[in-house]
Amino acid sequence: MLENDAGRTYPEAFEASNGKIQLADSDSFDDDGRPKRTGTIWTSSAHIITAVIGSGVLSLAWAVAQLGWVAGPAIMILFSAVTYYTSILLAACYRTGDQLTGKRNYTYTQAVRSYLGGMNVKFCALVQYINLFGVAIGYTIAASISMMAVKRSNCYHNSGGKDPCKMNSNVYMISFGIAEIILSQIPDFNELWWLSIVAAVMSFTYSIIGLGLGMAKVIENGMVKGSLTGVSIGIVSETQKVWRTFQALGNIAFAYSYSMILIEIQDTIKSPPEESKTMSKATLVSVLVTSIFYLLCGGFGYAAFGDSSPGNLLTGFGFYNPYWLLDIANVAIVVHLVGAYQVYCQPLFQFIENNAAQKFPDNDFLTKEFKVPIPGFKPLKLNLFRLVWRTIFVIFCTVMAMLLPFFNDIVGLIGAIGFWPLTVYFPVEMYIVQTKVPKWSTKWICLQMLSATCCVITIIATVGSIAGVLDDLKVYKPFTTSY
Repeated sequence: MLENDAGRTYPEAFEASNGKIQLADSDSFDDDGRPKRTGTIWTSSAHIITAVIGSGVLSLAWAVAQLGWVAGPAIMILFSAVTYYTSILLAACYRTGDQLTGKRNYTYTQAVRSYLGGMNVKFCALVQYINLFGVAIGYTIAASISMMAVKRSNCYHNSGGKDPCKMNSNVYMISFGIAEIILSQIPDFNELWWLSIVAAVMSFTYSIIGLGLGMAKVIENGMVKGSLTGVSIGIVSETQKVWRTFQALGNIAFAYSYSMILIEIQDTIKSPPEESKTMSKATLVSVLVTSIFYLLCGGFGYAAFGDSSPGNLLTGFGFYNPYWLLDIANVAIVVHLVGAYQVYCQPLFQFIENNAAQKFPDNDFLTKEFKVPIPGFKPLKLNLFRLVWRTIFVIFCTVMAMLLPFFNDIVGLIGAIGFWPLTVYFPVEMYIVQTKVPKWSTKWICLQMLSATCCVITIIATVGSIAGVLDDLKVYKPFTTSY
């Protein structure tokens, strides 16, 4: 239930023939009975940039190294174009029917239910929530690597390079998990805007530092490393070359992945104008900015390190001067991932909590909220079920990260699994229903060809990433990973 200042309550969801509800206090509530949405192109762009310029940017130099100077940038541009186009299609599906007055779809899964129904809903929910769960694990791993990088850098310099500064990653993953347990009590996207802005600023910070160090390394080398076809056979076997190429596609897909939370972000936008118009502009700004960053970071990273480009760009610079700059970059990564974790997990949190509240509407444990005063801030709305379930979720993700600390391979697998269904298939199919595209028309055929091509890319990227994980498992011992 939602509550206004006067203590009046309105249902979270409602059923009406026209998908709208009229309230006397229309200045405070939207057409669906919920409090006025206040999101803009800038808050939406912050959410998207927080989601997109994630830890995936750090693996792009490695991905370009597997593909080479021709295929690497070309595939990155292709992924950005596909992501932008399908995001526009998806944004048009926020409202069923009319873009200004149609019934709202609050979540990605709800949009799929409205347009496609049947098994599509179950398939979408399965892929979306597995993907979000995987992102939480991947971000926990990435954050621990960056925290250890700061610690090892300072240890290395304090010892004058004599101490190898080996350390276990578990304590850092647990520290990150504790921070996420606290922040996971932020109820929803509307309360998360400030964290997204901080995280977006941090993502630019470490991307710019990585780019600057890459450029400096190229100047120091006096040459541009790399080749047209990527890592040479001989350095790796023919089989490894194939698997790594496939895995690189998954890494690039992960770097552009945010469609699974697009509808949830769009549900924060105020109207008029139509939410789809604002979201389209926010998508253009975000994808353009991220694509430029990705091309520069991936390109200069590969130019600096060539075939030996590391899976995490910042680790390639070692512990050498300016080590303080690398420390700033790694701290920025950790802060960014703290926020990005929450942005990605919100749809999963909302799914579980809304379903529980609908099944047991009279259960105080599930629905009652307590206001906890915080000096200098608005009171925190605390719900006991949210406290318990989100804490258990974060703990489980942290334990899984400690079990599977393979950053590059996990990133590739997550990106591969989610790319086709969430970024391409569902947006295309829903858009066809929304705009009534005639079957076998030129537009319909082109959309289906796009979907089929991306399906093939997803399959080969998944195969490559699974091969990488299996290769890692050969020399792996649970809970004992050290760097």
